[in-house]
Amino acid sequence: MDITKSPWSYTAIVNRLRAAGCVFAEDEADLLISAGRTPADLAAMIESRVAGSPLEHVIGWAEFCGLRIAVDSGVFVPRHRTEFLVRQAADLARSRTIVVDMCCGSGALGVALVAALDWSELHAVDIDPAAVRCARRNVAGVGGHVYEGDLFEPLPARLQGRVDILIANTPYVPTESIKLLPQEARIHEARAALDGGADGLDIQRRVASAAPLWLAPGGHLLVETSERQAPHTVEIFARNGLIARAARCDELDATVVIGTK
Repeated sequence: MDITKSPWSYTAIVNRLRAAGCVFAEDEADLLISAGRTPADLAAMIESRVAGSPLEHVIGWAEFCGLRIAVDSGVFVPRHRTEFLVRQAADLARSRTIVVDMCCGSGALGVALVAALDWSELHAVDIDPAAVRCARRNVAGVGGHVYEGDLFEPLPARLQGRVDILIANTPYVPTESIKLLPQEARIHEARAALDGGADGLDIQRRVASAAPLWLAPGGHLLVETSERQAPHTVEIFARNGLIARAARCDELDATVVIGTK
């Protein structure tokens, strides 16, 4: 939008955002101005951001692995640290790869991984209807399939024993720690995308217990977890017959546990 047609000056927008606690106020102002279609639209977006809505929900998309991923209100916003999981998965992928993106949210991980591979078949799953609607918009661009349901339940039975890469960015925040999260996550993202149960590992346990049925021989399960939780996740994988190891990226403050069938 042409900022000269708005009652807001660029400086006024930056100052309004900075006063609301936005650390990267200039960058956010640029994004809001480019996303606003009319002066009224821009004003509404500024007020929504100042009120605490995640920037990605306000402008309708997130940058992830160099891609623009649509992110609807209430849907989990993909974090940059999770790009490490995608890179680890891409390094393990075969020339022809069947990928399942479990707890897919917007579908960002699956879309980014497929974009990095020469050939792949993508299936994505989430239990949240809002996330499924959002993921279908993103996954359609790479010819994948999105299913609504609880973990493996809605997947086609024909995938059993054939999945090469199973990426599962499961919720891993302990229930009692939800209240400590930033407002943007705590209030504006679905609880089901954050709450991992008493120790944060409940969904990881469920995924790991069923994964061997779905993985192809030599297939891999990758989950993001915290550095503190990683040894426990490795144990969970091992108890379910997977060869498990942890990988760490200090630059992104990211920890991924990889299990191989």
